[in-house]
Amino acid sequence: MNEIKIDQPFIKLGQLLKLAGIADSGSYAKLFISDGLVKVNDEVDTRRGRKVYPGDIVTFEDQTIKIVD
Repeated sequence: MNEIKIDQPFIKLGQLLKLAGIADSGSYAKLFISDGLVKVNDEVDTRRGRKVYPGDIVTFEDQTIKIVD
């Protein structure tokens, strides 16, 4: 499990995918999210503007990311 540290209250899901290196661009992030390939806390979320907070767990294929502050 990778940990991504943020220094703000939240990060948007699309931005997180780019920061974690999962998506090379916002277009790819949008595609992954809208295709239902991304889960937040074990639930599929198709909103790229979804706010993700410290303690949340995001999964994409075999990658797991935990948000920490």
